[in-house]
Amino acid sequence: MDQLALLFVLLLGALLSVPVGERLGVPAPVLMTLLGGVLAIADFVPNVSIRPDLILPALLPPLLYAAVRRTSWRQFAANLRPIFLLAVALVFVTMVCVAVVANAIVPGLPIAAAVALGALIAPPDPVAATAVAGQLGLPRRLVSILEGEGLFNDVTAIVLYHVAIAAAVTGEFSWPRAGLDLVLSAVVAVAVGLALGWGANRLMDLLGEPTLQIGLSLLVPYASYVLAEELHGSGVLAVLTTALFLAEYATDADDVMTRLAGHTFWDIVDTLVTGVAFGLIGLELHNAIRTASGRWGELLGWAAAVTAVVVLVRLLWLLPATWLTKRLHARRDYDEEIPVSWRETVVMWWSGMRGVASVALVLAIPLKTDDGSPFPDRDEIVFIAFGVIIATLVLQGLTLPWLVKRLGVQADSEREKEFEKDLAVRASKAAKHRLKEIEQVEDLPEELSEQMLRRAYDIGIRISPDIGEEERREAHHRRAARLKRVRRIQGEMLSAARHEVLAARSEPGADPEIVDRVLRHLDVRSMR
Repeated sequence: MDQLALLFVLLLGALLSVPVGERLGVPAPVLMTLLGGVLAIADFVPNVSIRPDLILPALLPPLLYAAVRRTSWRQFAANLRPIFLLAVALVFVTMVCVAVVANAIVPGLPIAAAVALGALIAPPDPVAATAVAGQLGLPRRLVSILEGEGLFNDVTAIVLYHVAIAAAVTGEFSWPRAGLDLVLSAVVAVAVGLALGWGANRLMDLLGEPTLQIGLSLLVPYASYVLAEELHGSGVLAVLTTALFLAEYATDADDVMTRLAGHTFWDIVDTLVTGVAFGLIGLELHNAIRTASGRWGELLGWAAAVTAVVVLVRLLWLLPATWLTKRLHARRDYDEEIPVSWRETVVMWWSGMRGVASVALVLAIPLKTDDGSPFPDRDEIVFIAFGVIIATLVLQGLTLPWLVKRLGVQADSEREKEFEKDLAVRASKAAKHRLKEIEQVEDLPEELSEQMLRRAYDIGIRISPDIGEEERREAHHRRAARLKRVRRIQGEMLSAARHEVLAARSEPGADPEIVDRVLRHLDVRSMR
């Protein structure tokens, strides 16, 4: 099997892991990691030869962009305090604790190398958090905080990692310089993200065609990441800024085709790239296996100790941080999405899985320092890091569904229904208001006006049938049943039309382009 065939296996596995995972009750990313691990120990599978410095730029931008599409800037702003406590403070505390323990238990490990180890395994993976936790029906406030933590903690961790690696390679370190690098990295990233977001928004208006707009949306996160990194900024933060800007300002309410096609496109990209990313985590096990040759007991002990530190520090930090957030939350004038019980705090604790970013950073550790000597204890750092990644991802990923079910942590369905009902009422009122404006300008027949008023009402009741009175609900159900029958008959008619047009594609002299254009017209008609 060559590298290209291996890539196709991972892509196929990414698709199959979704239905298989749903049937087995196992998160798809965990299945892909296990698949990669099995492939890593198979003799016929080649070792992956991807340059470590290309893993993050290739995989992270589309995954971050896809994740941000599911949220909004206002949601981040409302959860700024809990996200800060997790994404910045907890990453820093975890790095320090891991560095202290690693420096103490690994003989001869320099403090700079220990800090690099702490920085690369400190951030929980944004993809793992959203892919695993998002499938479990958790309360939206928990998913929002986990998404925010996962999206922003890489910014802190990657900057700290580069500072530590520079110190280990050059032998020089300065705390003021490290703080300045962090600030400058964030400023450059935000500036690049806003500039590219603004430019992409203008360019999308110029392109107009949905296909071209969606193609541009795939290029933008890569451009944002690469440009920010070239200017010594945070590529991760730049992608987040660009994606949030486009989600806020590049949405046209009437651009239905672009929105539907874009949603489908990014669902496909998210599924495939996530599968490949976690498959690579499993495939990279061969590095750890090669390192541990003859030293399994010693290295496994170190990895277990660091894993215990990572897991315990998260729990010991979350307990007081959640308590403090609740105390401060009581003084706020607006709702802030925070854990409301110890059960939700436990679920947040157990959701701290490591993944793609940690793998990319550990593989990017240089082989030599500036004086030509080998990077201190690089093999040991690689093994410990992979031990933490596999332990947290597989162990926590496999047991998180059981823990969520055991603790009874579920989404507040009543609150979600109330919000949906409120949106349905607002949508219906907006349609009725627009109808009144049209009636003031145009002279509508009474029959047409009444028909349009019923349709305006139906807009809301189709979203949430509970908003209507009993009599109107029954009338709506009767109309819905009739409409369902009409649509069924119309669907069969359109199906016959599509079969006939598609059959014409094989006839002598038929122009496939014209056939496809007519077929596309019928497809769009079928969606109405």
